Amino acid sequence: MRPEILFPLFDAPLSLPGIGRRLAPLIEHAAGPHIVDLLWHLPINLIDRSARPKVSEAVEGAIATIQVTVDRHIPAATKRLPYKVRCFDETGFLTLVFFHPHVDYLKRALPEGEVRLVSGHTALYQDEIQMTHPDYIVPLGEADNLPLIEAVYRVTAGLTPKTMSQAVARALSHVPDLEEWQDTALLQQRGWPSWSQAVLKAHKPEGREDLSSLSPARIRLAYDELLSNQLALALMRAYLRKTGGRSIKASGALAKTILSHVGYQLTGAQERALNDITKDMEAPTRMMRLLQGDVGSGKTVVALLALCHALETGAQGAFMAPTEILARQHFAFIEPLAEKAGLKVALLTGRHKAAERRDILEGVASGAIQLLIGTHALFQEGVTFQDLALAVVDEQHRFGVHQRLRLQGKGGATDILVMTATPIPRTLTLTAYGDLDVSRLDEKPPGRRPITTRVMPLERLGQIIDHLGQAIQEDHRVFWVCPLVEESDVVDATAAEDRYAHLQEIFSASVVGLIHGRMSSAEKDAVMADFQSGKLKILVATTVIEVGVDVPEANIMVIEGAERFGLAQLHQLRGRVGRGARESSCVLLYKAPLSETARARLTMMRETEDGFRIAEEDLKLRGAGELLGTKQSGLPVFRLADLQTHSDLMAMARDDAMLILSKDPELLSPRGQALRTLLYLFEREEAVRYLRAG
Repeated sequence: MRPEILFPLFDAPLSLPGIGRRLAPLIEHAAGPHIVDLLWHLPINLIDRSARPKVSEAVEGAIATIQVTVDRHIPAATKRLPYKVRCFDETGFLTLVFFHPHVDYLKRALPEGEVRLVSGHTALYQDEIQMTHPDYIVPLGEADNLPLIEAVYRVTAGLTPKTMSQAVARALSHVPDLEEWQDTALLQQRGWPSWSQAVLKAHKPEGREDLSSLSPARIRLAYDELLSNQLALALMRAYLRKTGGRSIKASGALAKTILSHVGYQLTGAQERALNDITKDMEAPTRMMRLLQGDVGSGKTVVALLALCHALETGAQGAFMAPTEILARQHFAFIEPLAEKAGLKVALLTGRHKAAERRDILEGVASGAIQLLIGTHALFQEGVTFQDLALAVVDEQHRFGVHQRLRLQGKGGATDILVMTATPIPRTLTLTAYGDLDVSRLDEKPPGRRPITTRVMPLERLGQIIDHLGQAIQEDHRVFWVCPLVEESDVVDATAAEDRYAHLQEIFSASVVGLIHGRMSSAEKDAVMADFQSGKLKILVATTVIEVGVDVPEANIMVIEGAERFGLAQLHQLRGRVGRGARESSCVLLYKAPLSETARARLTMMRETEDGFRIAEEDLKLRGAGELLGTKQSGLPVFRLADLQTHSDLMAMARDDAMLILSKDPELLSPRGQALRTLLYLFEREEAVRYLRAG
């Protein structure tokens, strides 16, 4: 149960005074569904109203607060013209301008002959100093109500900055005094305020330095958020460790048989990772390990050999991929090797006919099928394993933690190996996978050739198409990736269809194929099969081919609108080539002019193929929120912490969480109870359930 003291913070904004049914959805869209979200919605700028010039001293375009006497009201001659109120001081005249005015209100607010303080942007129009729609009109006796420094918030369409400021101000009246969860010595050493003081200070900046993510109030709040994240992950890890595992010991004979048919020796990095995994599996606790490998580093082989370690003991394995294309590709690679070793493997996706699906499920339940490969269909109800010992989850950042746990729940004390081909900086690894041990594959298997990367403007499109014509005659195969237009499969598909039609006109319909996210799985599979067989020479695609698609014969990659993609995505896409015997190239086509960030991104792509270096640079250029794409669900979204600015805090929070749980594993001490409140405050209720379950 959420502590009672937090109840008001989790009411809807609609419960705040002055927030009606029209405004509430807009505020929720801008900030979030609860009052607490308004506390996390920090100012992005400030307005300084401290300048108090005379009329003649007002600077054009600046904000000024001016004391004036109201001279007279000048009604508009027509509805299209503005209503004006002429005012003055001893140095000159100031005209207040109002479009679509509420005349009765203006006559009450600005009575002729009275003195008023007006504050807003000043402008010069036809030699006349004007202020259009002043932000404030205040009688002299109420001058204290006019804020000299005013916070500015991000808003959404239909919401004015003033309305958002008022909503936040009302939310701040709900801020409770909470028991301190941070270590007293840390607070003193860092000079951090209490939580409630930090919230109020962050929303009432006194100068630009208070808007900085390095101001004491904002650092304190960022650390609270990071500590809640690390504590929740540490509690989940402790719970899974406590629920016990199983010791899986095998001779390694099955893995040796499979490896003999793979056709190459493991790299040193693969051997080290496999050693980490088998040690974990042999231990009596549950394995929870992340296998991070750059594009083409050989993760699938390591995962297969790990599965062999479980299958040799008579247990079962599961291999889950985020897309049907990738699941089918894993099946195509693994099934022939498994057959040679006498293993029964099946593929389960959402596309099977009822009878076929029933046969697969019966085989899995009876243990006749030893390894099940598939999409998220694997963790749905109705899929029952006889004895699931190891579950492998590919491209983990596309699945949330809870999906991972659901798959793990399909067996008793199931070991989990999660994999990602998206290199992730250490800071982000702690954020998303703090409950996991990490192995890195930082070498490429023999035979992977370097990729020549060129950066070219779209104006040279004709030259590139001429080059492709020659390449096709020499039986080269080409990926042509179309630009991300916006976060919409429909719009992205349209961009791909336009380029597909253009290339068909040039090269003929028989050699150009198209694949995008709006096609059915069967349609995508058919096109991929034609491209793999060589029937199609050019495959026009959206980023649906970003992850895992393996066509060794494809050795040319054209990425159109490359300036729109993040570094991690560009690196993933480039990794679709360079897998065969021929030299490979990647052309990054951009539309001028380039922003400074886009130029830095494309230069980095030209300079290196090191995915981990690229990931660190991507974090610097774009920040953590965008690093893996906004559609990905595996990464938590931070409201207060900036993983680039606060990277030292993440490591500190990780150490603090470990120390807390080593001393107080059930969070029963006074600080532990306060930390439970912190978890609820940042909506990490799941972690508190692990405590109760233990």
